[in-house]
Amino acid sequence: MPLIALTGGIASGKSTIARRLAEHGAVIVDADAIVREVQAPGSAVLEAIADAFGADVIGEGGALDRAALGARVFGDADALARLNAIVHPAVREESARRFAQAFAADPGAVVVYDVPLLVEARVDDPWQLIVVADAPASLRAERLVALRGLSEPEAAARIASQVSDEQRRAVADVVIDTSGTIEHTLAQTDALWERLRAEASVALQ
Repeated sequence: MPLIALTGGIASGKSTIARRLAEHGAVIVDADAIVREVQAPGSAVLEAIADAFGADVIGEGGALDRAALGARVFGDADALARLNAIVHPAVREESARRFAQAFAADPGAVVVYDVPLLVEARVDDPWQLIVVADAPASLRAERLVALRGLSEPEAAARIASQVSDEQRRAVADVVIDTSGTIEHTLAQTDALWERLRAEASVALQ
């Protein structure tokens, strides 16, 4: 029952790796999607966020105004810690439910948790492997400007708000170098998949 954590900094190519693993048959559990789900209109998490940060972080239709909340917590470590204390337990509970559901459906499944904030929130969980998508911060900044339309200062701020590349590499069991071509990234991902399938088949024997 391989349970893999996949992480990487913003614009590191993590999503490319996740898509390739999904093509091979991995079950992808997306932490960002779970965050959006637990913060849905009417949820206890959204109510707690409004209580902590003000009703004006709720937009029209009762949905979270992510820009307003982001402005409230960005660069404020105490505010971010308060937000994480509200959101992370709910995400942990829902992700555990999805892991269990995947393994119940297929005991031999390879389940990959696509999680940007692994180092910040989930590094001590019992992962079989931690996989890190790795590219230099300068290259990731270029991607943010070229592909997402950010200004250079905005890109630098986004990268600076996350843990360092060194901190991510320090917890990695597998590092996938995403600084080259897409083909190079996919080839490394294919090799990882072969390793995961081999280890999963041994575990089931």
